[in-house]
Amino acid sequence: MRERVMVASASFSEFLREQFASLGPLTFRRMFGKTGVFCDGVMLAMVTEDTLYFRVDESNKPIFEEAAAFPPLNYSKGGRSIDLAFWRAPERLFDEPDEFVVWARAALAAAHRVAARRVPDATAKDVRQGRRRKSDKRQRIKPRRVNARGS
Repeated sequence: MRERVMVASASFSEFLREQFASLGPLTFRRMFGKTGVFCDGVMLAMVTEDTLYFRVDESNKPIFEEAAAFPPLNYSKGGRSIDLAFWRAPERLFDEPDEFVVWARAALAAAHRVAARRVPDATAKDVRQGRRRKSDKRQRIKPRRVNARGS
């Protein structure tokens, strides 16, 4: 008995590369038992079991209205289901390459908007590693020392 594959197959990944070539180079990263689809350093889609889910935000929801008929991509945590901002691509798009790219561009734009909202001056990782804030090149961030009691 074969184990069920939760990530994108090599053939599905290659199909997406061909379909979305006009967007730029795609990269695929396994994450959370799924496959993230990246372009321009942002995740525009996720794939699970060779099913494509596009990134959705408030600005592109009207374009993806048809996809709202399907449940969004989700995961279980603490016995409950958590919906992600990724909606399933309708099957008909696989036969309509021009519209497929329109949806991909809308998802890529949403991914850029989401990424822009998440960029702080210095991330927690930057602070831990002693990196400088983008707003003050002269300042060196010192990692906060935590004693054994956590304070």
